[in-house]
Amino acid sequence: MDAVVVLPDEAHSLEVQAVADPIPLAQQVVIEVAAAGVNRADLLQRQGHYPPPTGASEVLGLECSGVIREVGVGVTRWQVGDAVCALLDGGGYATRVAVHEDQVMPVPEGVDLITAAALPEVCCTVLSNVTMTAHLQACESLLVHGGGSGVGSMAVQWGHALGAKVLATVGSERKAAAALSLGADAVINYTESDFVAQAREATGEHGVDVILDIIGAKYLDRNVQVLATNGRLVVIGLQGGIKAELNLARLLAKRASIHATSLRFRPVKEKGQICAEVVARMWPLFAVGRLRPVVDQILPLREADTAQAALNDGGVFGKILLEV
Repeated sequence: MDAVVVLPDEAHSLEVQAVADPIPLAQQVVIEVAAAGVNRADLLQRQGHYPPPTGASEVLGLECSGVIREVGVGVTRWQVGDAVCALLDGGGYATRVAVHEDQVMPVPEGVDLITAAALPEVCCTVLSNVTMTAHLQACESLLVHGGGSGVGSMAVQWGHALGAKVLATVGSERKAAAALSLGADAVINYTESDFVAQAREATGEHGVDVILDIIGAKYLDRNVQVLATNGRLVVIGLQGGIKAELNLARLLAKRASIHATSLRFRPVKEKGQICAEVVARMWPLFAVGRLRPVVDQILPLREADTAQAALNDGGVFGKILLEV
């Protein structure tokens, strides 16, 4: 099969090479990949900062869509020929990939096979953090940092679908308009305004009940400032650094909580539970148009370097896909 390989040069260049086909282990299926999602984690792995879990493919790619071509011993949920999308431990930038059957999901009704590659990582991240960890309720407010990102654009939609008041930080007027079109009640251009003051004003000085944060250290103190009483901050990224001081007195006074989570290194059982919740709770909303994939660009697999450069530049709204 063909796969995108990271070359051992100073630029960590990408090249499509022929590699051995994956062989399904027990309870695994092999998917013939139609498309793969491009994520910031791929950029980190390419630079050597985010190695895959033990035993996972070294090939980049944490999500894909495609058709099942082989099933391993003990597989009960899937058959050869099923159209699916999957949350991967690695290996998506290839023509074939092996994955545990519990991390495989059907393509949602109303979504085509290629576009379905935009869903596994963002939907699993959003549902596991906004709902399963932070327990966002319809009467509450949600602040989404990076509202123009793949995860952010889905979090805006999910918060809106749940009936929450949704605020999003973005870096451009284009992204602001797009976030509003997805259901955001208010957008804050972080290049022009302080999100703490704007978010407090948008919530009538109540503060924000749930924050989904991809920035990390840079925003920690201000996130705590803007939290409401009993608020929940969920940190899922470190784009703004890894170390910061925390005002515990402010956190205690608000009876607030901070959660830090990741998805890739969770056990298969946990990932399977998240995938099952996504199918049960989110897939029906795609079928009726209340949720939709947000895809900025679709490029061929051989242009993986171009796709990653576009993501790194920050102008993308939603997802970039690699079509195989």
